[in-house]
Amino acid sequence: MVRTHQPIATFSIVAYDPRRQEWGVAVQSKFMACAAVVSWARAGAGAVATQSFANVTYGLDGLALMESGASASAAIAQLTDADEQRAQRQVGMVDKAGRAASFTGDGCNAWAGHIVGEGFACQGNILIPGTVEAMAATFEAARRGPGELADWLVGALAAGQAAGGDSRGRQAAGVLVVRHNGGYGGNNDRYLDLRVDDHPEPIDKLAELVTMHHLFFGEVDPANLIPLADVAEPLQKILQQTGHYHGPLSGQFDDATRTALRTLVGNENLEERWDGTGDSIDRVVVDFLFDRFA
Repeated sequence: MVRTHQPIATFSIVAYDPRRQEWGVAVQSKFMACAAVVSWARAGAGAVATQSFANVTYGLDGLALMESGASASAAIAQLTDADEQRAQRQVGMVDKAGRAASFTGDGCNAWAGHIVGEGFACQGNILIPGTVEAMAATFEAARRGPGELADWLVGALAAGQAAGGDSRGRQAAGVLVVRHNGGYGGNNDRYLDLRVDDHPEPIDKLAELVTMHHLFFGEVDPANLIPLADVAEPLQKILQQTGHYHGPLSGQFDDATRTALRTLVGNENLEERWDGTGDSIDRVVVDFLFDRFA
């Protein structure tokens, strides 16, 4: 018996950033927790977005094929050729070399289509016409400017929504970015995996979460380090206020102050920005603590 599934009407983008060696997927849909179904990525393999009566085996199988050396277009061809329901499927992939490809079956609900560019592919179904075009143009422009892959992907989603987006409305969104040893603790590839599963403005909320992720887990800019001795006394005042430090306001960054600050930084989930060692600290951490507690 052939099992039928509901279509996941969505728009998505898969992309590769060769500078940071990152692969990513971003998606929006009027479908609860759409990213849990659509988005797949693995460092050294690539990224996959599977949608429209989504065949989730395209995710793991597509990554395995690309990890073994298949191009995105070859992986899509192999998977869709073997799928009797390929006419209803839509999938976009970018492989480990940054080659992108997309497939839109001729049985997908209108409007459906895709655009493939250098290192990225945009695709969508049940859309307002112009959505994927806006996504592609925005991504092309954004990746030439500041920010990183997650910012560019979410920016592309926002442009797609502004151009019309899912013709049924909106509900959920997500962004997934992987790179070798890029995850928390450095022993996994899941650099960023943020989801908005049910929200009236999912892309706006997703953008807020990306900004928060940059705060807590962003790379420390060496030019943004400040000597702990320069901020010892105001930090001691904050630590007294939070109950972590009970010594004098000496202005000396001694062991007691270090221990107290390490505890507070850990409580605020900023340990990726300051590990408690050294004679300097990321200004982002200090500004956060001042804004929150001063």
